[in-house]
Amino acid sequence: MDLYSAIYARQTIRDFAARPVDAATLNKIISAGFAAPTNNHMREWHFVVLEDRPKRRELLEKVIHPTTTKGATAIVNRWGLTDECQRELYINAIPKQFSMIEEAGCVILLFYRQPCPLLKPKSQSDLNPFASIWLCVENMLLAAASEGIFGVTRIPFADERKIVLEALNIPTGYEFPCWLALGYPADNAKRAPQVQIDPLTRIHMDVW
Repeated sequence: MDLYSAIYARQTIRDFAARPVDAATLNKIISAGFAAPTNNHMREWHFVVLEDRPKRRELLEKVIHPTTTKGATAIVNRWGLTDECQRELYINAIPKQFSMIEEAGCVILLFYRQPCPLLKPKSQSDLNPFASIWLCVENMLLAAASEGIFGVTRIPFADERKIVLEALNIPTGYEFPCWLALGYPADNAKRAPQVQIDPLTRIHMDVW
């Protein structure tokens, strides 16, 4: 699959088939991540692959408390969301936060060196390591799409982050941007809806 095909094929999937991602394919996907640009050229990234499913579930039970569709609807109402496409996305996604990670063909936690507190940057440059690791994530998602593999990211809450760092023996000074769940889509997998736009209407020459 060429690059443009992979870009347009990539999609968010939260419903996975019971099919693992083999080691060779996983290594290709992670290697693609390492091809992303880094802020300091040092590629201070490490990846923890949650292979042991019982241990994966044990970790999830410490940090994610599933909610129902009714609960998700209440959350979306509290947020004041009115766009039907956006509401549908969240009402579908919120109840699947546990299952999408538990059932994925593979789950990767990415760790990167963050010299200063992530949530207390003194300048925009302090966020360069954070920006770089997300370039890595996107490379991995595109590489996965080229293999017919799709996935989803989950951003950790503050308490969740602390529990994961401790549970996985992550060295001081490292942070993780997200859980990355990858796998082959289930036959009935719901594709996340996206608002349709004409990209040409978002391009401004010289001034907005």
